[in-house]
Amino acid sequence: MKYLGMDLGTKTLGLALTDKMGIIASPYKVLRFNNVNEIIDELLTIIKDENIDELVLGLPKNMNNSLGYASKRSIEFKDLILKHIDIPIHLVDERLSTKEAEDYLINCDTSRQKRKEKIDAYAASIILETFLKMKE
Repeated sequence: MKYLGMDLGTKTLGLALTDKMGIIASPYKVLRFNNVNEIIDELLTIIKDENIDELVLGLPKNMNNSLGYASKRSIEFKDLILKHIDIPIHLVDERLSTKEAEDYLINCDTSRQKRKEKIDAYAASIILETFLKMKE
């Protein structure tokens, strides 16, 4: 089972992949957009080319566990994807995933510019790892 993890931002979509066994999550790439509709074709191509079985999308809940504007954006993005492809999409609580990704990149002595380029893919990897741990 191969999974694609996604961290949806306002201008970027961070992506992470698992290995073919669905055990190890790794940062993949970051897609940049002005409108999420712009990246659907590219996302569908990645799903096909990488033989993705299921998607994992971060759900950015508020610290009090409520759903705010960012959560609504993720839910709407999930619905948009489902209009184009019939594949399971799991929503995973992603609170503090970007902070955790930033801390990791800082500890690896990654420059500020490189962190900015990679952070969303690393956050997607953390979201995907969270999902994989939940499945155990």
